[in-house]
Amino acid sequence: MALSPLWQRRLHKFKGNRRGYWSFLVFMSLFVVSLFAELLANDKPIVLHYDGAYYFPAWKAYPETTFGGDLETETVYTDPFVAELLGKKESWAIWPPIRFHYSTIDFENTAPAPAPSNERHFLGTDDQGRDVMARILYGFRVSVLFGLVLTGISALIGIVAGAVQGYYGGWVDMIFQRVIEVLNSIPFLVLLITIASMVTPGFWTLMAIMVFVMWVYLVDVVRAECLKTRNQDYVRAARALGVKDSKILFRHVLPNAFVAGLTLIPIVLNISITSLTALDFLGFGLPPETASLGELLKQGKDNVHAPWLLMSGFVTLAVIMSLLVFIGEAVRDALDPRKAG
Repeated sequence: MALSPLWQRRLHKFKGNRRGYWSFLVFMSLFVVSLFAELLANDKPIVLHYDGAYYFPAWKAYPETTFGGDLETETVYTDPFVAELLGKKESWAIWPPIRFHYSTIDFENTAPAPAPSNERHFLGTDDQGRDVMARILYGFRVSVLFGLVLTGISALIGIVAGAVQGYYGGWVDMIFQRVIEVLNSIPFLVLLITIASMVTPGFWTLMAIMVFVMWVYLVDVVRAECLKTRNQDYVRAARALGVKDSKILFRHVLPNAFVAGLTLIPIVLNISITSLTALDFLGFGLPPETASLGELLKQGKDNVHAPWLLMSGFVTLAVIMSLLVFIGEAVRDALDPRKAG
């Protein structure tokens, strides 16, 4: 579907902001690469050819008995005994560049954990002997996916709530404003920690908790836009013709509100990722076994003699935040009607 001339001009202005446009390309490239983390960092082969048959351990679990072993449990391909089994028959394997999963503990590393960079671990290991590069790759994916889902749900709720609040006004606006004032009066991180401490942390549990407080970020700008739009001539004409309020709201008011809220999307995504990182750092976020940038920063704090842990987490988070800030600036400029195309 072709873009309208207005959106074509906006896209042209977005591309005209070179820093923001290249930040978008870099961010999306990193995100797409992280989606294939199992092909880049894994303790299982991508493809295994054994005794004339092909196997794909990175996607499917095979019991050890498949390769002549005795155990019905999943094959541990880094086990020397399994390597010996595979060597008894014609076999070959294609391994990922990083031969460690984010949860793999390297028992063969000669240096005590946390170990500095060496030929086995480019960024060293954490205090449990797990590869830092693999944990950053998987942690980046978890953080961005969590942030995108949270931002999408929060934006949907916030834009609709702001549009309804601004369009109807009166007691609807008053009730929404009181609810928002109550939520804004409570320290954001304290509220999240309090709720997270009462329930078992998990991806969707934490998502629901954060949506409860994140949707308010988009309400004010959308409400202001709708307060202005509802007095436009075309809206008043639609009312005079007897068009239903719901139809006016979703066909004429919400599109303008969406454009206003779109400028805040990168900022909300930024806040979502940093909030998850903060909760993980404090121990109230995702389960401990999950790859997390916040957990990596916590390990850096607890192991000051291993500066690569803190620097790896800090640089990764700084890159994400910087890219999102630059993207947000480009989106803001692209949607600003005062700036020429």
